[in-house]
Amino acid sequence: MKLLDKTVAAEIALKLLKIEAIRLQPENPFTWASGWKSPIYCDNRLSLSYPEVRTLIKDNLIKAIQTEFSEVEAIAGVATAGIPQGAILADALGLPFVYVRSKAKGHGMENMIEGKVTPGQKVVVVEDLVSTGGSSLKAARDLKDAGFEVLGMVAIFTYGFDVASHNFQEAGIDLVCLSNYSSLLPQALAKDYIDDETLASLVEWRKDPSTWGK
Repeated sequence: MKLLDKTVAAEIALKLLKIEAIRLQPENPFTWASGWKSPIYCDNRLSLSYPEVRTLIKDNLIKAIQTEFSEVEAIAGVATAGIPQGAILADALGLPFVYVRSKAKGHGMENMIEGKVTPGQKVVVVEDLVSTGGSSLKAARDLKDAGFEVLGMVAIFTYGFDVASHNFQEAGIDLVCLSNYSSLLPQALAKDYIDDETLASLVEWRKDPSTWGK
């Protein structure tokens, strides 16, 4: 799991805070689908509604792909939030685009992957957010099963959980992110989104999210 650039990471974290794509509220935590209590909620789909932020993300995802995965021949978005980001990138790079469903379509062709499947094609997977990496890596496996060569994955933001690093390493998939939780906290404190007491709680959550708040 790699960060593209520390300066870019700080800038994107601040932009996501400003447009409320990232919300921090440890006093009234969110509940994730996993059941975890979380002081943070990240919805990078909001960035699509802000042209300046959308362009910043697009330009740096392009940089990540060109720097780390220069042999790319196609872009694959992960449903659902990775689809628009992936389509934007594919258009900017002049490359074919496909997207991966979370489960196979229940009618018609019953596709798991939408778009032209070209076995042997070198593809980069696009995600908006990586938490544990489970759904992201499933998409990568589905692409491999369909015959693609997965060069790696790019994402806008990651919480940086150790379990995610382990999962990506075990799967042999390189992940490059634009920003992460460690880049977010200093920006949130400096711009008065949080105070020192809130910062301490956010740091504790990062250490053990499965038990935080219980």
